[in-house]
Amino acid sequence: MSILKTHDSLLLDLDGTVWEGGQALQCVVDVINSCGIPAVYVTNNASRSPQTVADMLGEIGLDADAHRVVTSAQAVIKIAREDLPAGAKVLVIGAESFRALARDAGFIVVDSADDRPAAVLQGMDKSVGWEQLSEGALAINQGAKYYASNLDTSLPTERGMAVGNGSLVAAIVSTTGVEPVSAGKPEPAMFTQAAKLVNSSKPLAVGDRLDTDIVGGNNAAMDTFHVLTGVSRELALIEATPEERPNFIGAGFHELSLSEAQARPGAQGGFRARFDGYDIVLQGGNEKSTSVEALRTVLEVAWAGAEPPRYIQPRSEAAERVVSTWR
Repeated sequence: MSILKTHDSLLLDLDGTVWEGGQALQCVVDVINSCGIPAVYVTNNASRSPQTVADMLGEIGLDADAHRVVTSAQAVIKIAREDLPAGAKVLVIGAESFRALARDAGFIVVDSADDRPAAVLQGMDKSVGWEQLSEGALAINQGAKYYASNLDTSLPTERGMAVGNGSLVAAIVSTTGVEPVSAGKPEPAMFTQAAKLVNSSKPLAVGDRLDTDIVGGNNAAMDTFHVLTGVSRELALIEATPEERPNFIGAGFHELSLSEAQARPGAQGGFRARFDGYDIVLQGGNEKSTSVEALRTVLEVAWAGAEPPRYIQPRSEAAERVVSTWR
């Protein structure tokens, strides 16, 4: 039975999982539209409103509305509302949609530390620069509480990895010494909120980043499926901490059609792996064996060890072929 048949919803990351630079990744649209279970989109990107995200999903052929989108901007606003009095002043570093969410929540949005805001709310926006970051740092140094939508250090784009919100947050942390309260993944709140939207009792969290998507799904006590289409690739999986390890690994979205046994770490594709001192030796395979089959074979051994392997040593033609592509 396929993984899609053993779960009742998909909680989907966007960048690097569903799309890259707004362009759908291979097989994603067909799988989501034909899987027969509801999809909720859970994104750490706070630069777009839920409606904007829904519109973009519609443009690539997915039937989605704003009520099926959960953003880290929404999540951090919810936390701030619980901490701050109604009508409090907040300095928002981020997109206009983030500022609108703050206003809708009853906050007074200001632009300057001179307005003595009660809090600084920071989310991803490509226009953020020195002036906004400096106002945030000044406000925090004057006693404002600090909240961040998410701490992703990088952002996948069609040209490669760009600066993420976490890297911009790091500038303020370096200046103030204050760490923000973060609402986004890997915190579990967004996942549990997303599952509730569709009354899901057996959700599957799907993502491309181990430290956010997978840790977040694991923190929410959900099954996790890692796709090798974005940030965290083969070597990151081999070195993953127990908290970062997904239940299932797929080369891409199409492998959601695999059975749970096929997608879990374990020997497959004719490959065999074993520890030899500090290294893992990978043998076997054939001309039809795939890279992800070799990876799952290695992961079963690597994750059973006390420490990550020093090197992966390919000892067959098929093993050399696939390992040479790992990064």
